[in-house]
Amino acid sequence: MSSLPTFDRPQHAPRNMRLDTLVRLRWASIAGQTIVVLVVDYGLDFDLPEWWCLAIVAVSAWLNIALRVRFRTTQRLEPNRAAWVLAFDIGELAALLFLTGGLQNPFAFLLLAPVLLAAVALPRHMTLLLGGFAITCATVLVFAHFQLPWESDEPLLLPPLYIMGVWLSLLLAIGFIGVYTWQISEESRQLADALAATELVLAREQHLSQLDGLAAAAAHELGTPLATIAVVAKELERAIPPTSPHFEDVKLLREQAQRCRDILSKLTELSAGGAPFDQMKLSALIEEVATPHRSFGVEIDMVWPSERSNEPVGARNPAILYGLGNLLENAVDFADERVEVVAYWDAEQVSVSIGDDGPGFAAEIMGRIGEPYVSNRAQHRDADGEAGHGLGLGFFIAKTLLERSGATLTFRNQTAPGHGALVKVSWNRADFEQTLENANASTHI
Repeated sequence: MSSLPTFDRPQHAPRNMRLDTLVRLRWASIAGQTIVVLVVDYGLDFDLPEWWCLAIVAVSAWLNIALRVRFRTTQRLEPNRAAWVLAFDIGELAALLFLTGGLQNPFAFLLLAPVLLAAVALPRHMTLLLGGFAITCATVLVFAHFQLPWESDEPLLLPPLYIMGVWLSLLLAIGFIGVYTWQISEESRQLADALAATELVLAREQHLSQLDGLAAAAAHELGTPLATIAVVAKELERAIPPTSPHFEDVKLLREQAQRCRDILSKLTELSAGGAPFDQMKLSALIEEVATPHRSFGVEIDMVWPSERSNEPVGARNPAILYGLGNLLENAVDFADERVEVVAYWDAEQVSVSIGDDGPGFAAEIMGRIGEPYVSNRAQHRDADGEAGHGLGLGFFIAKTLLERSGATLTFRNQTAPGHGALVKVSWNRADFEQTLENANASTHI
């Protein structure tokens, strides 16, 4: 069964609450509380501490107004701020119940509402704290409260056993329904994260698939002119004596034409897939990647572990060769004088780090490196002072191909006193050493 490419584990969306939603719910609650107080006092003619109740409701309304003034309507409240607002709602409702009969009041079950909102929108520990606060308020209301407003000639007296049953049912409702709501909400979030990760994978695969046709067309169109350039360059190299000042230029022209043909052949290998490749050591793979880039005036230093025994051996995977080659080419393009390639391995991990002494990654693109059409070349100027040009697809293709092989990539700038960019490619050793046939089977959807 095929599997998805390896990508960084997506971060869950932060649990927070939209301010506009919270304020609207609170206005509905304030309106309902006001209507109930007025109906009980004037409609049913019960003896109710009306002004105290309305004062408590007014404090809640004042908080709503303050939230509207302090924050933007579209803002999402951080979990701690939203928790304080919901804690206030629990306390405000407990104060109203204290004045109107405690748990004898049939509206006591509304203590559950803020806990359910927390279970849907806030982290687990804050939901537990709010649930504990609601249970504490309910417990206090069992023993401390004013009498339930009722007719004076026929007062309603509920037995203590019934009040304890109400308290227990409220406790169980807060615990069970709160936990159940939180679990359902968390599962929904996990499903949404999984769908988002799948869409990201499919989007990257679609971008790469669209490039396959472009690569095939380029290979077809460039094959003939490159062959002509290679033949002409070879004839010029033979015709020009070694003492000529143009001899080295012609030689470099022939080598680069051959390099272009090699790149096109790699593209063909990537499209073909399944072709037999030999196993090769990590050091041989890195040397093969680095060789085409040593003739550009930038020194490429290799750093190997002090103990080179038990060196990992993997398939000569064209995806790894192309991906590492693209990263190394980018480092050579931006380096001032030197590029350092550091290889490391142990029983569990294999990694290759590529660092240069250039300007490093621009701060504005640091968080988007590896996305298509994100390029650092606009900030880079060559020796003639001209800005670089690029579509920003190099890192995207390299990252996608390397992640297909099971690698994880990290991009950062080197710490002072050094300078320049640093890219680290890491594999689990088992993923790196698998055969090419297994690698192809596990990297296609």
